[in-house]
Amino acid sequence: MDNAEANAVRENHRTAMAVPSAELPLIELAAAGNAPRALSLAQRLRASARYLASSRWVGWPFPLLVLLLWQLGAHYEWIAPQVLPPPAIVWNTLVDLFSTGEIWGHLQISLTRVFAGFALGLFAGFALGVTMGLSPLFKDYVYPLFKAFSQVPVLGWLPLLMLLVGIDESLKVLLIAKAALVPVALNTYKGIQGVPTRYIEVARVLRFSRWQLLRKVVLPSAFAPIWNGVRYGFTHAWLALVVVELLASSEGIGFLIVYGRQLFQLDVVLAAVVVVGAVGFALDKVFALIEKRLTRWQRPGF
Repeated sequence: MDNAEANAVRENHRTAMAVPSAELPLIELAAAGNAPRALSLAQRLRASARYLASSRWVGWPFPLLVLLLWQLGAHYEWIAPQVLPPPAIVWNTLVDLFSTGEIWGHLQISLTRVFAGFALGLFAGFALGVTMGLSPLFKDYVYPLFKAFSQVPVLGWLPLLMLLVGIDESLKVLLIAKAALVPVALNTYKGIQGVPTRYIEVARVLRFSRWQLLRKVVLPSAFAPIWNGVRYGFTHAWLALVVVELLASSEGIGFLIVYGRQLFQLDVVLAAVVVVGAVGFALDKVFALIEKRLTRWQRPGF
């Protein structure tokens, strides 16, 4: 009797827990109906995230927030207006500087300096990086000195170069060239060192000359890091230009900042700072477009 009762209880439990076979298709159908909806929602979320990440407007909220805080600070005088002029006054000063043509002359002088120094630093840095990358013996002799040279900031060379070349244009061009030389040389050297060995072996099997090896194998393989060095080099050159003009110049955008500070015209200072940032940003975008054009054969992983 006990075994029979136990078997009966177990049978009743299985019967209560079992799902009728007629209801199974309904459950499967409900799950199948919800899956496309969930998948579609996930796809829409991913697409929205990709759009926001790739949108050209994604970088605007923070600058607008800074501008809003600036306006609020000037309106409620959190900082004295003599120290922090309102955005409207800075904008009017900027318009006046452009309408009178004053800032165009300073900007032309600054661009001439930066391109001259950058060209010199680009040529010297590229030659140095290629030589160190292709010649281990030359690299062993020169690389330690180059690293020590790169650790000295631009301003560290200013007193010595002032004694050697004076305070004319050559001083500014040399300092800008030094700022551009280091990243160009270092990235060129690292890029050549990163060329896969199998590429070199195939070129040797094909009996490439040293020039063919450099032109058809080494430089194309190392182009990406070399171009990164070019962009970084120009960024450093632009920063060095402003610093040099702040300290040893009587014309240029950097001098305009010093001139405004000496006269306590902070609106002129901020207007010149805006021009420095805008021009530097625009020039970097130009380099980015050139890079995109030259590397259009590459496909990003993400």
